[in-house]
Amino acid sequence: MIFEHEIPSKSKLYFSSSAKIKRAIESKVADFLDELGYEEIVTPIFSYHQEAHFEDSKELLRLSDKSNHTVTLRADSTSEVVRIVTKRLGRSMEHKKWFYIQPILSYPTTETNQIGIEIIDGAMDESLEVAIQAMKLLEIGYTLQISNSKIPMILMQKYGVELKLLEQMNIEKIFALDIPWIKKLVRIASFEDLSDFEDMPCEIVDELLAIKEVIEKVSCKNVVISPLFYENMRYYDSLTFRMFEQNSLLAHGGVYQIDNVNASGFAIYTDECVNKKMKGV
Repeated sequence: MIFEHEIPSKSKLYFSSSAKIKRAIESKVADFLDELGYEEIVTPIFSYHQEAHFEDSKELLRLSDKSNHTVTLRADSTSEVVRIVTKRLGRSMEHKKWFYIQPILSYPTTETNQIGIEIIDGAMDESLEVAIQAMKLLEIGYTLQISNSKIPMILMQKYGVELKLLEQMNIEKIFALDIPWIKKLVRIASFEDLSDFEDMPCEIVDELLAIKEVIEKVSCKNVVISPLFYENMRYYDSLTFRMFEQNSLLAHGGVYQIDNVNASGFAIYTDECVNKKMKGV
């Protein structure tokens, strides 16, 4: 039995103080991005093209248009922004910095509000610095984690390390691997640790130096480095960052490639930021 006042699981309801906080967060960040020269975009909630960007298409909510073509509800903003900006708007304008404030919707009834940016041809440090300044503006504390997805892929392709092992971060089994320098790699956690690369292969060192270069360019130096961090993140296949507080993921971004377009960007998870403000953290 469904009562009159019930809403579907994982859908969002904001009212009174929470609605006011949500509006303030979105307004502050929108004004900030506007001052930086970002153009705003609101993409259609319906799409014909999302299937290509989801390995597990079960996440998508499907409907049919009047011609019985399958459409899906917006389950990802990044791919939609890049596709529309480069393939549709690109015919009439060449602007490369965009921001959006909109929800994504996934199966069965999950609604996630986001504030995000996408920078066509942008670098990791460029988008990360914007995220750092946005969180400073919102007065929200966080831990910044920087990773490089190329390192787990190198470990898998050249050294036979199972990605599942890295995803689970089973330290005991990782230490047991027949790789002489693996313990040194696992123990890298701070900027200061990015100095001793003795005995490590050049391809691993190159990716660690890419992390070091990013940290040197941004204003936040209190960083946790996770060189073995791995999760399936669709188009993110290189440098990534996460901002989190305890178990709450506040923001996520990095550099990526979609349809041969190189870009960088991030999404701030508005719902988590509102929750944190409501708790007065």
